[in-house]
Formats: sequence, structure tokens, C-alpha cells
Amino acid sequence: MAVRRDAELAGAVETAVRGHAGGVSVAVLDETAGTRASYASGPGTYDTASIVKVDVLAASLLRAQDEGRAPTARERAYAAAMIQNSDNDATTVLWKELGGAAGLDAANERLGLTATSGGADGLWGLTQTTADDQLALLEQVFGVSEGPVLAEAARAYVQGLMGNVRGDQVWGVSAAGDGAELKNGWLPRGTTGLWVVNSIGRVRVEGRRYLLAVVSHGSATKDAGIALVEGVARAAVPVVSGGA
Repeated sequence: MAVRRDAELAGAVETAVRGHAGGVSVAVLDETAGTRASYASGPGTYDTASIVKVDVLAASLLRAQDEGRAPTARERAYAAAMIQNSDNDATTVLWKELGGAAGLDAANERLGLTATSGGADGLWGLTQTTADDQLALLEQVFGVSEGPVLAEAARAYVQGLMGNVRGDQVWGVSAAGDGAELKNGWLPRGTTGLWVVNSIGRVRVEGRRYLLAVVSHGSATKDAGIALVEGVARAAVPVVSGGA
């Protein structure tokens, strides 16, 4: 049975989240040992912003897999723009071809995401999720889950794109390690003026690999949200590595 260190994680992130009036949640897994932990400052789900793009890509690849084919050159071009540059127009194309929220939800049922629901009215950035669900998605993408749904070639493709995001978008979970495959999301909410800032991916620390998801809302600025996410990420990894 996998070891859980939820209580230790709550204590470890206490300093990083102190003074943050919004919500924050984190989930982390040591790939080798299987030790995991999760923490949420309160109940409920979080807006995905652009981290949903990894989910959209996984669902799109699963669709192609079901049809017994590789992704087309056109689909690959949109996927690269979506993950590496966080291109919104490319995301909208793949989202619509997937069947929108209903298509994403159907794929997520197979991928093991139990608390994620696609954004209504075509607003994919307002898809609702949890850090635990994002960790489950990463387990599929990096082949850590038992019997991953995505084929090996599909997993390698997503990993390659996440490992080559644009330089100015390399922040977030990457602060916890020496290198990372990642995808970040950021969104100012029009109703409040406060920021959603999220980061998911795989990081390496002293030769070991960790899957890590941090989601948050309620930051006054994007930079404040990034600082929050990075502080939580740096605090989280040592908990499951035994360094805490």
C-alpha cells in the first residue's frame, strides 16, 4: 500500500500559504517509492486556466487512439502550439473537435479524473479540477498509473511537448527541481480582478522524479500567484522524498 504523508504536507506548506486569502491545493508523488501527499486549504474545485491544455491533448490523443490512427500533422501542429506556446486559438480548435466539455468529461472518466468537469459554454479555461485530479492526469501522461490508458507513443509525445515549453513560461513546479516537463496556467478573473495561477508537471531532484500539481486562486497579481505556487512546490517535494 502506498505511503501517504498528507499531515506532513499540510505542515510543510504552512509558511508558503500564510497570508494568502484565496485557495491553494497541491498533490505530489515520488515516482519511484510511490509515496504521495495532498493538501487543500479548503473544499471545492479550482479553475484550470491553461493547465487544461494537457488534459485536452490527452483526450485528443485518446480519441485518435480509439480510431486506430496516429494524430494527423494538423492535430500535431495545434497540439505543439497549445502546449509549447499556450496558444488559445489552437486549444479552441482541439476542444471543439473533441466535443467540448462533454468530450473532455468522457475522456476523463477513462483517464481516472473523478472531480474534473469541462468548462461550460465553450469556456475551456473555466474547467473545474482539483490538485488530486491533476496528479492523476500526470500519472497517465508519465505512465506511472497501473495500466495507463494512453499508449506509450502518445505519452512520449505529450512529455516531449511539456519538456519544451516557451522559456518565459518555465516557472511554477520547476522551482522544486533541476529540470521539468510542465504546463502552467494563469487567468485574471473578471468578476474579482484576482488571479488563478496553476502549475503541473514532473520535476527531477537529485536523480529522482516527482509528479507535482499546484492549483490556486485569489492572488492579487500574477507574480504573487507564481510566488505562491513556487513556494508550495518547493515545500511539497521534500515531504514525499523523506527530506522533510
